[in-house]
Amino acid sequence: MTVSQILPSEMTAIAISEPGGPDVLKPETVPVPQPAEGEVLIKVAAAGVNRPDVIQRKGHYPAPPGASPLPGLEVSGTVVALGSGVEPEWMGRKICALTNGGGYAEYCVAPAGQCLPVPENMTMEEAAALPETLFTVWSNLFNRGFAREDETALIHGGTSGIGTMAIMLGKLFGLNVVVTCGSDEKCTAAKSIGADHAINYKTHDFVEEVKKITDGQGVEVVLDMVGGDYVARNLDCLKEDGRHVTIAVQGGAKATLNMAQIMMRRLTLTGSTLRPQSAERKALLADEIYSYVWPDIEAGKVKPVMDKVFALKDAAKAHTHMEAGDHIGKIILKVE
Repeated sequence: MTVSQILPSEMTAIAISEPGGPDVLKPETVPVPQPAEGEVLIKVAAAGVNRPDVIQRKGHYPAPPGASPLPGLEVSGTVVALGSGVEPEWMGRKICALTNGGGYAEYCVAPAGQCLPVPENMTMEEAAALPETLFTVWSNLFNRGFAREDETALIHGGTSGIGTMAIMLGKLFGLNVVVTCGSDEKCTAAKSIGADHAINYKTHDFVEEVKKITDGQGVEVVLDMVGGDYVARNLDCLKEDGRHVTIAVQGGAKATLNMAQIMMRRLTLTGSTLRPQSAERKALLADEIYSYVWPDIEAGKVKPVMDKVFALKDAAKAHTHMEAGDHIGKIILKVE
């Protein structure tokens, strides 16, 4: 049973017609989803474009059981219907939400526990850029990586959506932040966002540069989205008792490691993916973010770095833009 406004029965959504390139993203007319127990239905204003969407489009990241097969893991919008168990005061709220899928659409459902209020100082496009990066950075850099004040963190992909958020949260909580980027222009951008040091990995060996920056000591934590042969090099960047956190494997899912080195230097290797985690776990993350980060977001101290906004119907162009690798910050789809 839901509490709702009068809503259409159908909507426009971007579906994946078959695994492949950006051109397989096609507008389709599909039924408006119905919120289940504990869920809200959101009239979507904007949706974030993320690397997992690209991987799903290629056929390598299927939706978990019960989730929408449509891409889109974060949205902003207005709550227009409630599932059972959701308090009536949720109706009409402007929220941003971490979804389990289905964000590339005019309407999307999300568990109420994964929703956060849109700050008054933000546009809906900016709000849509928050959930995926915030949940990912908070849960991995701080919860799993145990990063704390005065430590040094090495962040790969410094100008990606994740990278830019990691810079801002790192500085907010007193970290020294070192990032890697693929060009001098991106290094300059990363420093303007707040990174203490930015290394062009195409022209410099980041392991050697980290040693120079840290006077040979190394960093306490690495946030890695590359995997593959980067992992062994990352471990060379770590201090004793350092922590290595993997959040993606764009460079390969397998790595060859010296386990004796890991034991002797007491290194910790961990990682996570966000989408398969339980609603209860994601709700706990949302509560932590609301308590520890949201006041600074509302005060304007943390604001997503925005790259480009595309219309929903141009989702294929947005994916092409992401895969070109030239973006700095978040790519967004706006629902007209």
